[in-house]
Amino acid sequence: MDTLINLVNAAVLAGTPLLFGTLGEILTEKSGNLNLGVEGMMFMGALAGLAGVYLGESLFPGLSGFAIILLAIICSFACGAFGASIYSFLTVSLRANQNVTGLTLTIFGVGFANFFGEVLARSSSSGYVTISTNAKIAFGNANLLGLNSLPYIGKLFFSYNVLVYVGVILAVLLAVFFNRTRWGLNLRAVGEDPATADAAGINVGSYKHLATIIGGGICGIGGMYISMVTCSGVWVHNCVSGQGWISVALVIFATWSPTRALLGSLVFGSLSIMRLYVPLGIPMQIYDIFPYIATVLVLIFTSIRQSKEHSMPKHCGLNYFREER
Repeated sequence: MDTLINLVNAAVLAGTPLLFGTLGEILTEKSGNLNLGVEGMMFMGALAGLAGVYLGESLFPGLSGFAIILLAIICSFACGAFGASIYSFLTVSLRANQNVTGLTLTIFGVGFANFFGEVLARSSSSGYVTISTNAKIAFGNANLLGLNSLPYIGKLFFSYNVLVYVGVILAVLLAVFFNRTRWGLNLRAVGEDPATADAAGINVGSYKHLATIIGGGICGIGGMYISMVTCSGVWVHNCVSGQGWISVALVIFATWSPTRALLGSLVFGSLSIMRLYVPLGIPMQIYDIFPYIATVLVLIFTSIRQSKEHSMPKHCGLNYFREER
């Protein structure tokens, strides 16, 4: 039982950055934009979150744990949103090809983060970038009202860091937004049939811009989680390491549903740490490809099912030309 609980606990922690990336891309695709630059935006968020805390602590020593977490979220969200705004301007305003623009954003984001990460490291007296012990404690596992001491239940539900709970709350809020609010229903209409939505008086361009930029900011928070939690507040070259691409596949696995993204991130998180808890006597490199094998299988089975209820928004990946309406 202890091994199973430890596995679930580790899977939740490993799947949280995937959850943020998936939620951000779901929000983007619901507007009809297929942004393949999730990897790049996560890289940008990873650097911005770490750099924001690192520089913030040097300018304002003694920041509280809450201020540190808030600063990291704001910086990573802003940088991810900046990358998404480039994509949004090119695809929505200039009507550039969405696939090519997304791939270009990935290349730009990876290069941007790795370059400025090395610049920041060289400017440090120690030769590498790391946050203070106080900041590491802030991003460590929380003790919610002492409930993590409860047998079994405590470790399963109340022993995670703050960002895990932020991700779960965000998934629930997005589900409510898509299904219970007028703005969410308008956004879904834009993704399904922008011409009809435009004829109904919905500002298609504004919805596409806002959804894409906010979605990119959420992806940036996922990258910040990697640099702050997974890498323990130390800048690591190529730290995101393909998790943005897995997040894109998870959108399909979750059938564009924020709540199902919770399950998907848990499944893929467990695959990424399985080698530590399920010894199968195979080379470690085989364990590393499990998430990517699952990604391919998800794409195959989803294409076979062809369910209209759980399919991609009809206009996703296509630019909207109002003149052709």
